[in-house]
Amino acid sequence: MIDTPSSRIVAAAATTRTVTDASGRRLTLRRMSALEKLRLFKAAGPALSQNEPWLGMAMLACSVAAIDDVPVPMPGNEQQVEAAVARLGDAGIAAAASGFDTTADLSPAEKVAAAGN
Repeated sequence: MIDTPSSRIVAAAATTRTVTDASGRRLTLRRMSALEKLRLFKAAGPALSQNEPWLGMAMLACSVAAIDDVPVPMPGNEQQVEAAVARLGDAGIAAAASGFDTTADLSPAEKVAAAGN
């Protein structure tokens, strides 16, 4: 494979990470592609696509690729998104959010510096 900036971006986007939630489940996380986000907007419909809290939680749930190494399919409609959120529960959603938090391992001073405050 040729090493180009585009290939590095694609490879970084395809990487997964694993987090453990408070219930002890191993969640495999992946970044959603632009197409997957577009499909989530379609599944959510026009009203929910404008609801930032709902959409944020839905995106976290849709970013879970596997639970305890069992693949989780991408939801295709509002009911499937809600089922994914229900399956993860508060513990799974919190773990998914922490898995994407790039400042989680920073000290408070480093977090302030990263925020630019």
